[in-house]
Amino acid sequence: MRWKTGRRSQNIEDRRGLRISRAGLGGGSIGIVILVLLAMFLDIDPRIIMQGAEILEGGVQSSQTETQPIISGQEEAREFTSVILADTEDTWKVLFPEQLNKSYKEPTLVLFSGVVQSACGFAQAAMGPFYCPADQKVYIDLDFFDDLKKLGASGDFARAYVIAHEIGHHIQTLLGISNHVMTLRRSMNETQRNALSVRLELQADCFAGVWANNAQRARNILESGDVEEGLNAATAIGDDRLQKQSQGYIVPESFTHGTSEQRVRWFKRGLESGKISECDTFKTKKL
Repeated sequence: MRWKTGRRSQNIEDRRGLRISRAGLGGGSIGIVILVLLAMFLDIDPRIIMQGAEILEGGVQSSQTETQPIISGQEEAREFTSVILADTEDTWKVLFPEQLNKSYKEPTLVLFSGVVQSACGFAQAAMGPFYCPADQKVYIDLDFFDDLKKLGASGDFARAYVIAHEIGHHIQTLLGISNHVMTLRRSMNETQRNALSVRLELQADCFAGVWANNAQRARNILESGDVEEGLNAATAIGDDRLQKQSQGYIVPESFTHGTSEQRVRWFKRGLESGKISECDTFKTKKL
């Protein structure tokens, strides 16, 4: 990707080197988050994906204190993340009025290390990047990019796809889609909730593709092989592939993000069309 000369976003909140105080973790109210491989490498909105959401609704009070030295070796990853965030800002600030006749509100991206507190509750780095609708912030531990490589998804555009996907969840919040999904989930069983989550995640994949299409047309950011990197990332974090790797078999009714094939297809749909209207995963029968 051609990113090094890009604008840096001012909407970065760097919490690396901060630790959650022990006092804030007392009482056993948040328990121990048990994570499977699927959750380790997927981007997760805790309020939407995780069960037991009562522990993520703000009932626990804590603070992040005790500044530690900033992790070395992450300077380029931080710069890259800032540039991609800025590019999504520039892109969506144009697309919202053009395609939706609305104005775009920029989110904040929080960099953290290890564990973080958001308005959605506590999260560990092992959960992967996630978006919290309650505070309209994206959270990412930059070590996740190394985890992405371990899954076989390397390259700048693979990382950009992940960031753009999380911004896709912000788009859903601004459009009222996330709140609508949360309301529907209350009257559903687990299988139905999972199926609805899949549609939400695939739409975010499509929105990531819409960003890439328009960023390329406006600023020529892509180089040879970049699209393949993005498609490879979408393939690497499909529910079916991750379940097969972690447990040797797949359980379709437990999918929350979609299969590799579905994630690739919806990302390509946004990438090829560049239109928000092409990303309505909730009206189509076949995903």
